[in-house]
Amino acid sequence: MRIATDPNRIPPQILARGCVVTIGNFDGVHLGHQALLRRALEKARAAALPSVVVTFSPHPLRVIRGEVAPPLLMALPRKLRCFDDLGFHLALVFPFTPQIAASSPEDFARNLFARTLQTKELVIGYDYAFGKGRRGDAALLARCGAQCGFSLEQLDPVFLDGDIVSSTRIRRALLAGDPAAAARLLGRPHAVDGEIIHGMDRGGKLLGFPTANLLLSDDLLLPRPGVYAVLAELPGTPSRLRGVANVGRNPTFGEGTLHVETHLLDMCRDLYSQHLTVHFIRHLREERKFSSLPELTAQINRDANAAREILATLALKE
Repeated sequence: MRIATDPNRIPPQILARGCVVTIGNFDGVHLGHQALLRRALEKARAAALPSVVVTFSPHPLRVIRGEVAPPLLMALPRKLRCFDDLGFHLALVFPFTPQIAASSPEDFARNLFARTLQTKELVIGYDYAFGKGRRGDAALLARCGAQCGFSLEQLDPVFLDGDIVSSTRIRRALLAGDPAAAARLLGRPHAVDGEIIHGMDRGGKLLGFPTANLLLSDDLLLPRPGVYAVLAELPGTPSRLRGVANVGRNPTFGEGTLHVETHLLDMCRDLYSQHLTVHFIRHLREERKFSSLPELTAQINRDANAAREILATLALKE
């Protein structure tokens, strides 16, 4: 998949015959997003045209609302990997600015879909809106398409358990400490990934449980603080590794920064500077302060055993 960050520098040969486009923030790339993305790919294959997915960076709400914007379910590189795995030809990461936020929806639609992308077919979600005051909607895009030569399809929402699948529902599940519910909405476990960095060097030397500490983006949503059974991925490792992760502030040691540290159950080699992906499977317990190191060590051992049992059961079901 080719990635473009400047709509004016897309190689013209890619769009010479036009393309099929879908657009959205796609935070989390959940089941609803996946239905939209697969429909665009289906139409592109049927028309023998390139498939293009348009997303934004930063997230529009970060520009419009600033600090009030919700944390992200997925960092941009991981989102792009999802698009690539699905089979898109081109991902346009549209730079979202205050000027774009203030632009008229008519100008935005004509400039992006008609002039820049040479769109032949456009697929949007049930709630897609854009432009100043979010005045751009399906009716406006249909009129624009009729004038500029592209057709529009708007998909219905995807429901699960009687409610619409949404990024908001997934955030609520994760903040409630329910990664299993989030996984059902996502179609896979919620994951975070980042470079393994040096922590306080207590896990292996002091407690006997070495941990991988992740360097994570500040705007990424972490599950509710606590201890989780997890599966982890390392480049060059053929299968996912079993682990137990702590999301929290280490109250026993008086720390205040929220972080993720993962003890891999079947690996003890040096992992610094490698890239680790942690998939949250099951919440084991709340984070709490312990009165002594032996008490903490005993609890970590119980957590590791509980994680082994849960992950072994999961492997049997698969």
